[in-house]
Amino acid sequence: MPKTLSEGERAYIAERLKTEAKACLATYGIRKTTIDELVKRVGIPKGTFYLFYESKERLLFDVILEFNDEIQSQLLREIAKLHTSPNVDTLSDIIVRLYRKLDESFIPRVMQNGELEYFMRSLPPELSQMHAAHDQSAVEQLLCMLPGMQTKRAEVFSAALRSIFLSILYKDEIGPDIFDDTLRVLIRGVVIQLLEHE
Repeated sequence: MPKTLSEGERAYIAERLKTEAKACLATYGIRKTTIDELVKRVGIPKGTFYLFYESKERLLFDVILEFNDEIQSQLLREIAKLHTSPNVDTLSDIIVRLYRKLDESFIPRVMQNGELEYFMRSLPPELSQMHAAHDQSAVEQLLCMLPGMQTKRAEVFSAALRSIFLSILYKDEIGPDIFDDTLRVLIRGVVIQLLEHE
């Protein structure tokens, strides 16, 4: 019979599972991250894992979504701190900085060799849809912070920013020495259209 965990123990284990899942994603990727490895790192029995998550995929989804939320919240905080509405260069700079943070995280590792695509296909459709809706909601929040913006094109801008993010997969093909400049050009193009008033 599993040991009853206190609220503090549950919070600690949940946080450790996410921390170790993030480390495993950066080191091993999605497919090679295993529940056995995670429970060994956290120091819990395998059965305890299932008190928190029904599968490895659900834990990894939560870790990826939480990191995504962190990036989006940082974007919204940086814009909220501005004393005036951002212009093209200011907003482009903020978004480029956040893309660089993404590029330095575990995310590019999970995008290699079709891992992210495999992972997204292994999730229940409602989780994939939730992720897309979540991104669109963040873009809607961004648009609401910009004077005169209408949220009706949030889905398009959200998809455009996701498409630019996927260019990280082709960093070597684009050219590592020009990738940052290319990223800036692409982001600036989206920002120009984002700030266009219809």
